[in-house]
Amino acid sequence: MDPHAAGAPPPQDDKHLEDLVRQQLLALGEDPAREGLIRTPARVARSLRYLTSGYDQDLDALLNNAIFQAEGADEMVVVRNIEFYSQCEHHMLPFIGRAHVAYLPDGKIVGLSKIPRIVDMFARRLQVQERMTVQVANAIMDVLAPKGVGVILEARHYCMMMRGVQKQDSSTTTSCMLGRFKSDAKTRSEFLDLTSRRSSF
Repeated sequence: MDPHAAGAPPPQDDKHLEDLVRQQLLALGEDPAREGLIRTPARVARSLRYLTSGYDQDLDALLNNAIFQAEGADEMVVVRNIEFYSQCEHHMLPFIGRAHVAYLPDGKIVGLSKIPRIVDMFARRLQVQERMTVQVANAIMDVLAPKGVGVILEARHYCMMMRGVQKQDSSTTTSCMLGRFKSDAKTRSEFLDLTSRRSSF
């Protein structure tokens, strides 16, 4: 079973993480006992635990019953420019960006604040952008059973900016279209138009 698909939490052993960070510092030729680094292993352990806290989250608990009947609500719901911060699973370097999420209700809607929380749940794992895009879309489809879901992620990857090809201005866009967003060109076009507009706020 894929632990990313199942959302399997990592073992909660921060002491072990701290020891591993100390070993990394030694391998890099640093002195973990010097003043500036004494507390670094503990800080890194806490930071990693937070940045991968999405493994510990359960979708049902996150939603907390914030799904409501909304008969007659059948127009597109779009939440744009949801900022997210994740880590590339290949180099454990950040990728940061914005998510645009939309769905077509079929009798049920979700509290708007829950959509960014769903994005965060999948962002706070070791990730690849392509998989994260699909996970967000599938989660919304599973909990709401809407007529369709559309998700677009735009991100800048520090593994491309800080190392490797070192292309600081590059960005990556991924999308996942389900239901009407995939089968109906008009619905898909409306979503793409709404996400590309400049905000009036």
